[in-house]
Amino acid sequence: MRILLFSGKGGVGKTTAAAATAVRLAQMGARTLVMSVDPAHSLADSFNLTGDLFHGKTADPVEVRPNLTLQEVNIQKEIRRHWAEISSYVVSVLRTTGINNVEAEELAILPGMEELSAMLYVNQYRREKAFDVILLDCAPTAESIRFVSMPDTLDWYMKHIFPFQRSLMKAVRPIANRVSPVELPPDSYFRNIQGLFTKLEGIGEVLEDPKTTSVRLVTNAEQMVLRETQRAFVYFSLHGLTVDSIVANRILPESVTDPFFVKWRASQQRVLAEMDSYFDPVSVKRVHLFDQEVLGGDQLDLMAALLYPDGEDPAALIRDERPYHFEKSGEHYEVKVRLPFATKGEIGLFKKNDELVVEIGSLRRHIGLPTTMASLQPARARLDNGVLTVVLKEEVA
Repeated sequence: MRILLFSGKGGVGKTTAAAATAVRLAQMGARTLVMSVDPAHSLADSFNLTGDLFHGKTADPVEVRPNLTLQEVNIQKEIRRHWAEISSYVVSVLRTTGINNVEAEELAILPGMEELSAMLYVNQYRREKAFDVILLDCAPTAESIRFVSMPDTLDWYMKHIFPFQRSLMKAVRPIANRVSPVELPPDSYFRNIQGLFTKLEGIGEVLEDPKTTSVRLVTNAEQMVLRETQRAFVYFSLHGLTVDSIVANRILPESVTDPFFVKWRASQQRVLAEMDSYFDPVSVKRVHLFDQEVLGGDQLDLMAALLYPDGEDPAALIRDERPYHFEKSGEHYEVKVRLPFATKGEIGLFKKNDELVVEIGSLRRHIGLPTTMASLQPARARLDNGVLTVVLKEEVA
């Protein structure tokens, strides 16, 4: 099975690109699911789905074409399906503060619930082999990074915090509940968390397997948008995902000759040249600006033809290079991390237990080290041609 993530700055057209890709895959006979992970869903709108047949029903998989299924994760339904115990406890706590029931239920939607719910479905469909390709229409860049970092974050919590927290609650709950104005979470709360973790087991490895999962970054030929696309490329690399193509959307077509657009065209060409240089060897696909809104089947068919000409398979494996790997060089070990566009001044790193921690700006990546390298310490690091090489050696007493 292939998993394709479409991400980018809000408003660049990533939903349309994901929908057009899904259309082409379905036409080629692949059992395709396109799923929206963006809380502000517009995936059904891109297919121009209207009427009672689709209204409010896309929270569950809905077939919109032969071989093509659509799903928009609905957090209210997911709370009832997966988060019942956790949400009930948060609501009960909020009620003690004087908040009414409706407000409490709204505030009980915690950050990350929607992303984790989507991952539950991806893992379920993967295990069931329900689809050949799953396309994820992700939220804007920052939320997309949170989405892909969830497995590592949850894995760390379950290993380091969860057992201690659950044991502590069992010990102090009988006494604390007598004196505390708010009851401590019951054990069913922790069983809910543990059950969710079990359902997510293995999804982290799937996302970081470049032969299974690829990221497609959608952008516009504008300087400000390009900068965010560059940062997204670094952040996805830092989190172990492979970006295999860039989609430059809404390029002015040659047929537009009005003098008003002369400067726009020159600016776009400069940015496109910059993209080709920056992202090489990752390809930059170009999609021209349509003369109307890309909405509905006919328009999506046209966009699919631009994205994937000459029978190109959207699910084909283009790049399978991992953004980081481990090597042994003589008497020392090396961790090599692909960080295109990063500069030396913004990179920080340190060792914590058996993990190498790499920081770029406010983002942090924990790279779990193999057993043979877990006791080693960073000795030096260098950044050459977008590759950060960290040398690990035995600590000298």
